[in-house]
Amino acid sequence: MNLLKATGTIGGLTLVSRILGFAREMLMSRIMGASAAADAFFVAFRLPNTFRRLFGEGAFSAGFVPLYAQRLQGENGEAEAKKFSEEVLAVFLPTLVIFTLIFQLIMPAFVAAISGYSGEKLELATYLTRITFPYLILISLVSLWAGILNSLAKFTAAAFAPALLNLCMMLALILFPQGGDYTAFWLAVAVTLGGVVQLALLIISAMRAGVSLRLRKPKITPGVKQFLVVVIPATLGAGVYQISAFIDTFFLARIGTGALSWFNYADRLNQLPLGVIGAALGTAILPQISRFVGANEPDKAAHVQAQALDLGMFLTLPAALALCVAAGPLAGALFQGGEFTTRDADITATVLSIIVLGLPAYVLVKVLTPGFYSRQDTATPVKTAAVVLVVNVVLNFVVQSLSTDPLFRIAGLSAVIAITSWLNCAILYVILHRRGHFRVPGWLASRVFRQLLAGAVMVAALYGLEIAFADWFTGSAGRRIIAVGALVGIGMGIYFPLCWAIGGVDRQAFKDLLRRKRPAANA
Repeated sequence: MNLLKATGTIGGLTLVSRILGFAREMLMSRIMGASAAADAFFVAFRLPNTFRRLFGEGAFSAGFVPLYAQRLQGENGEAEAKKFSEEVLAVFLPTLVIFTLIFQLIMPAFVAAISGYSGEKLELATYLTRITFPYLILISLVSLWAGILNSLAKFTAAAFAPALLNLCMMLALILFPQGGDYTAFWLAVAVTLGGVVQLALLIISAMRAGVSLRLRKPKITPGVKQFLVVVIPATLGAGVYQISAFIDTFFLARIGTGALSWFNYADRLNQLPLGVIGAALGTAILPQISRFVGANEPDKAAHVQAQALDLGMFLTLPAALALCVAAGPLAGALFQGGEFTTRDADITATVLSIIVLGLPAYVLVKVLTPGFYSRQDTATPVKTAAVVLVVNVVLNFVVQSLSTDPLFRIAGLSAVIAITSWLNCAILYVILHRRGHFRVPGWLASRVFRQLLAGAVMVAALYGLEIAFADWFTGSAGRRIIAVGALVGIGMGIYFPLCWAIGGVDRQAFKDLLRRKRPAANA
């Protein structure tokens, strides 16, 4: 029940951000299209985001949250936790500043190596990346304050913060809709301003929660050493993942103009359930598992993971199946128009239908990795990620060498991403299973099987609707949006009631949650 509530809070606010992200992408596709300027901006936006995932979010949370939670449980809990946070901040901030300054100096060579661009396109991508790169400092600091708030079970501000970035970027598109290099410049400015607003929100929220950090002189204290012992392997692991992202960018940039844009729009749809479900579950269960592991209650920790896996599959399977079947109507309704042509929408749909096949694996990885992080084992995910990276590189080189057709090459890259995601998931689970930390119980396997049955019925219904109402999906923009809305509504109307009827969901947990909410609503 607590997991449902926490996941609902995080996932619900993340959904708000993702909806705003869709509005942003719909505006961008019509104003920027799949142009050279759009590709250059996506490179500029992708690089600080990639390093953000390296220094912040996953790696930082893996090291910070368990150690912060442990200190909260101590005799002088709040004071010790605050001191630990200030010590980490004192080392973390100057490291980020130095790293950013170094990359500002080597930016032309770095962008050229990653993108393969030259001439005016390289100049534009480098210029835009220099503007967006300070976002790395801001959003990494957001990760620190988010870790504090999440450890205190205050998830609202951190979950809502990404919506502010989307609002800033939408404002740039509305105020500067000329397109091309001009709009790309203001989008880059909006990214950095979005980071400023996000950090301000998190600092204010932490102060309201009674946590106000002061800036200390950088010093490697015992607490910082303990943090570094945990976070350095996690950062290396995140580094392996981000090298994989750079490799994807490397291949996409060489497929031709438009490839980065097609992939970005498809991945935007793919990221919706991943961000709403996967990130929410991972954020919610890490503090819980850390507390149970710290209290030497491994059975309870494993049960939390099983509950998270159950909830994750219950929500992710219908999303993945529906996105795969309805990729064409979705891409057309959301993105087609203005500078974004029918061909652009068709290729985006192809990429989406392939990449979402790995979506359940992405979410499972978010559920499995806290099983390592809560035990301060960040080295094992590093080794796993390294194996997956090697497979990713080899498969990509093989696929890209088979054909010069852009559609084949981008579809092949999408397939490699889905395959390696499942490989990563499988390796992590096998290791946890062998160590006795987590095994799929019988009730969970049975419930996931029932969810798959309900998903199969939903897919058959959606496929039939697409054939019966094909004219609506290729009509005017208004008809396309109505048709997609009906498709989503009917899919949900089939899957969720059927899951409830055949036992594919924990009915009692939902009933308990509703009973808890009802008195508050009446009051």
